[in-house]
Parts: sequence; C-alpha cells; structure tokens
Amino acid sequence: MPLLPEEPQIHESAQGPRATSASGRTAPTPRPVPGPRPAAHPRPGRPGPLRPTPPVQRAPHDVAAKPGPSPAPRAAAPAPATPQIQLIPASADGALDAAEEAVDLLLESGRAPGDVLVVTTGEQHPWAAHELSFGEAAYWAQHDAGDDVFYLDADAVARAAARPVVVVAVNGGSDAVAAGALPLAHSRAGALLIVCGDPQQINSVLGTGV
Repeated sequence: MPLLPEEPQIHESAQGPRATSASGRTAPTPRPVPGPRPAAHPRPGRPGPLRPTPPVQRAPHDVAAKPGPSPAPRAAAPAPATPQIQLIPASADGALDAAEEAVDLLLESGRAPGDVLVVTTGEQHPWAAHELSFGEAAYWAQHDAGDDVFYLDADAVARAAARPVVVVAVNGGSDAVAAGALPLAHSRAGALLIVCGDPQQINSVLGTGV
C-alpha cells in the first residue's frame, strides 16, 4: 500500500512537461498552438501580447484628431464664379429675334425655363406687354414663381432677381439705357450673360469689348 502513492509520484515526474500542466493548467493549451517548447517560455510573457492592444487604442485617438482640422479649410474652399459673357452680333431690329433664338438654344440644351431672364432695351417684348395688361401684381407674381422664362424692360432689371442666364436684347433705346441695363444684367447673371446687338454700340457703351 505505501508503494501506491510512490508510483503516481514517479509517473508525475516522468510526465515532467505534462506535470507542469497540473501546476499551470493553461500551459498545455498554448503548447499546441505556437509549438510544444516555445510555448513554455512565453508563459511569463502572456502580458506581452496584451500590451500591444493599448497602443492600438492610442493610434485611433491620433487618427481621429487629424481629420478634425481638415473640414475647416474645406468650408472656406468655395469661390464665387463670374458669369461668362457672349456677344451675338445683331442689328437693333434683329436683336429681339436673336435673343429669342438664344433662348430656344438654351432650352434645347437642357436649361430650365425658370433659369432664363430676358431684358429688352427698346421695344417691349410681346409677352411682357401681354402679361402687364393683367396688372403688375400678376406680372411680378410670375417672376417670383420662377418657373418660366421672364421678360422685362431695361428699367426694371434692378427689381429682378438673379437667374443663371440673362439675355439682353439691345433692340433700341438710348445709349444711356443700354449703359445702365448691361451692368445690372451682368450682376443678375449667375452663369451666363448673352448680349444681342450691334457690337460697335455695345463696345462704345461699355468702353471695352464684351
């Protein structure tokens, strides 16, 4: 009977590497994963693999701080675009027809009717004359709706709201009228200003080529 307790002690000593599992039961599990022998060395080094995890948390904090200042300059990036200017040579009698053709081309190219404003320096456009016959309130209500091409005289440009495209028909009127209408029309044009008229007259009014 006293030999029985000695025999298991001999078996335990024979199973030295396995006996370590009895002292540290977690030891047999790392041995098969990385390797039988190198797993015995990293036993004290278990906190080692846990240490790289906190620096991983520090890295995202730095990454999160870097994009913070970037959105600020992006907000200041947009710059106002100046409208392009096109001159369509036409006589005073043909300026209105040239303006109508320009409007047709704009609509065919995909421009919405509400994007276009037409200004006349001489004779009033037939559409404007017709709509004004119902009263100025109804006339300007259509302007405010902004869902169709709007026609107006040069002296009413200051009251008009800005639109992407403004077409000016220099179809008469004095040079003073044209001189006052063109700068206002340019200020109302968001993307494009089209001037239909005599190039010499327009250049003499503006002082420079359009």
